[in-house]
Amino acid sequence: MSTGKVVLGVLAGAAAGALLGVLFAPDKGSATRGKIVRKSQEYTDELGNKFNEFINGVTHQFEAIRDEAMRIAQGPKSKVQEDEEEVIAGSNRKARHQS
Repeated sequence: MSTGKVVLGVLAGAAAGALLGVLFAPDKGSATRGKIVRKSQEYTDELGNKFNEFINGVTHQFEAIRDEAMRIAQGPKSKVQEDEEEVIAGSNRKARHQS
């Protein structure tokens, strides 16, 4: 069983338990409905936070893979290419410094 299914099952169980606990509490109907709304908002916020964490993790992994693929695609640079890039970068720094 995947971790996502376990987490979803735990959240569903907690939501069902909270709902049943609120429904059987000796409060007025309006108070009970208010509690249900608050609890559902808490669970929605928590689920949204978990989703955002998941998306951030996937994004980070994607960027790392993309950067590695770009590095591999460029292949090894020759010493001449590295020297040319350093000369260009140095002249760009010098030009910015003089302006």
